[in-house]
Amino acid sequence: MSILNTLQPQFQPAFPRLASGNYVHFVMVRHSQSFPIFQTDGILNTARTQAGLNNTDKISRLVMFKRKQVSPERLAGRELLRSLNLITSEGEVGKPDNFCRYGGEKFCGKCPDCVIYGFAVGDSGSERAKVYSDSAFSLSPYEESHRSFTFNALNENGTMMLDADDPKRNPEKMTRASINELDHILPEITFPTVETLRDSTYEGFIYVLGNLLRTRRYGAQESRTGTMANHLIGIVFCDGEIFSNLHFTQALYDALKGDINAPIGDICTTARDVMQDLLNQEPVRTTQIILGDELENLLEEVAAIYQSEEQLQATLTTLYQQAQAYAETFGALTGKKRISKNK
Repeated sequence: MSILNTLQPQFQPAFPRLASGNYVHFVMVRHSQSFPIFQTDGILNTARTQAGLNNTDKISRLVMFKRKQVSPERLAGRELLRSLNLITSEGEVGKPDNFCRYGGEKFCGKCPDCVIYGFAVGDSGSERAKVYSDSAFSLSPYEESHRSFTFNALNENGTMMLDADDPKRNPEKMTRASINELDHILPEITFPTVETLRDSTYEGFIYVLGNLLRTRRYGAQESRTGTMANHLIGIVFCDGEIFSNLHFTQALYDALKGDINAPIGDICTTARDVMQDLLNQEPVRTTQIILGDELENLLEEVAAIYQSEEQLQATLTTLYQQAQAYAETFGALTGKKRISKNK
């Protein structure tokens, strides 16, 4: 029997209105593969924290805020839903029936993205997210994790050259100067992270896990940089929330004993041991923990679903129907509110 089949009894037959204590935690290590930019008001986000749980030295860490994590993942999911014609972002709001656009007041309130990741539509209502996440903190100090780069504007008539008819053209200085400077996160910087899915159906689990595995770019300027890898080290099924990202990061910092720039494989191995130690301290009932070979087999089964157009279409169509049923029964945009909003 496949691992996915054995997991199905862990999930809800439909999305419940009230929390019922069914949590799935995706424990992972996010690892930069290029030069991501996580910034607010032009500077990288940082926080000063204790280095470890036992190491009480204070260090500055890079911060990857919640929205920097979840937004790219839900956009990857929405792209997939559009490719399967389950939602559309074109046309007038409310026409066709599966219209949904990310942001503003154009959420439909009934698609998998709206129901699972949540939304807010002005005074008309909102849906609380079933995906919980929090700010992630870099394992290494800020000073070792970033670098400032200048960049230039390209000119169609020649790289970094001023046009001949440009009134600001200086014959003695033909090369265009650098126009800006930005702090970038360096490659191979680690962000230990826990992302949580609450009270989900089996199909919702496949969708959220797929979004984690398929999302490749995070942060600003994602079309040019920002590649990151999500190394999933464990999936935990239990009846409550578990340790925070910062607690996980600090415990891992202690366990690495100063070797915080170790190869990612070694970091993931240590992170797996740390995860199990921390779980033993949590006041939750754990029903199942998927690790090692079992996790690899699970990820292969999920990949097979995404590689099969027939299986993927069937899975996400069922998920869309579940989300629609939830929205029609409990959703914030049901009835008169939705009708008036879509006029």
